[in-house]
This record gives sequence, structure tokens and C-alpha cells, in this order.
Amino acid sequence: MGRSGRRFARAGASEPGEGTLTDPQHEADPESAARAIVLRRLTASARTRHELDEDLAERGIPPEVIERVLDRFEEVGLVNDAEFAELWVASRHRTRGAARSVLRHELRNKGVSDDLAESALASISSEDELVRARALIDRKLITLRSASRDHAQRRLVAYLLRRGYQGGVAFTVVSEALDLHDVQMDG
Repeated sequence: MGRSGRRFARAGASEPGEGTLTDPQHEADPESAARAIVLRRLTASARTRHELDEDLAERGIPPEVIERVLDRFEEVGLVNDAEFAELWVASRHRTRGAARSVLRHELRNKGVSDDLAESALASISSEDELVRARALIDRKLITLRSASRDHAQRRLVAYLLRRGYQGGVAFTVVSEALDLHDVQMDG
């Protein structure tokens, strides 16, 4: 089998087929189908209860079955929005450099309650945000070595703003970095 054939076969293998446990239209027991779907989704990555609820509803699982299955998954600790929020915040702040405002928005979109989101976001202090913003700018500044100070400042401030940092923080961090690296002003 050629390279593209293997890729096609692999992609098709993970899709639910007729009569399988993950195909609720052909499943005599929607609860078993719901459990199989949730397990498959959680195997790929952690999910919030809201995300799983939406996925099951889109697949035609009855609401009372969804609630019963998700309640059980929460009982045994496989679905835990508080833990999800903490891990999401730590990971996205560390790897993407996302500020609290962006993370708050992402968690809200994933159905995490405001209380759980705020609790998870409390792990990032203002000092942590400053340190992360400085690291992002130090790394990005390398690509702007030949740019004028004004051009570099505009690009770097916009870069931090897109990641959710407040304007004052962005301007301060960028100005400090440009001064430290002695980027000259336009002539």
C-alpha cells in the first residue's frame, strides 16, 4: 500500500463505523455508545464537561443519557473542569505566552465556569506575566535586528497585544527590551 493509501486507511480506522459502539444511530444502548465516545475523546486529550456534552448531543445521544454518563465520568475523576483549567492555564501560558485575559476567554469558550477559570488563573501573577512577556520579546527581537526602533516597537507591542497583554505592560516591556539591546531610532 502506498504512502497516501496508508494515511487514508489510518484516518478511516478512527472514524465510527455502522454498528460499532461509537455509532449511536445503530447502537441498541445509547449509554454504551456515549461511554465509548467519551472514552475515545478523553484518550485524545483532556476535555471539559461542556465540550463532551456538545459532542454527545451532536451525535444524537439523548440529554438524560448524556447527563448520567458525564456525571459518572466526573464521579470517577476522568472529567474534571477544575483540573482541566489548571492544566490549560499552565500549558498555554508556558508554551504560547498567553496572558490571563486570553486564557480567560479560551476557558470560557470551552465551557469552564468563571469561578473555576479565575481559580486557575490565580496561579499566574502579574510578575509571572511580566517575566513571560520579556521572554517573548527577547526571542522575537532577534528577528527584528535590522529594523528601525520605531518599526520594531510597533511590531513587538502588537505581538504582545495579540497575546492578551495590556497596553501599558506591552509598551513598558518593549521599551525596556529595546533600550537593553540598544536598538537605534530611525535616522
